[in-house]
Amino acid sequence: MKLAEVLVKPILTEKANAQQEKLRRYAFRVNRKANKLEIKKAVEGFYGVTVVDVNTSVVPAKHKSRFTKAGVVEGRKPAYKKALVTVAEGETIDLYSNI
Repeated sequence: MKLAEVLVKPILTEKANAQQEKLRRYAFRVNRKANKLEIKKAVEGFYGVTVVDVNTSVVPAKHKSRFTKAGVVEGRKPAYKKALVTVAEGETIDLYSNI
């Protein structure tokens, strides 16, 4: 798998930002087929940091429904894989530079 295909996008939530500040841990949405070694190489290659640890989890799909004028609309949000990457002491990743 190519390194450009591994990382889909960073996860920018309040919980992820708190972990960035306290634990040097960054959250990324990654390809479902990517393993921990590929994720580590991709983060080190794109951001130029040393990765200490990689934790992955598959977030399950969710059923969603809402009420509209036309009636109840039901759908499903897809499942995705999430990676929590811990970087070495003293290093940071600037995720807001591209915004």
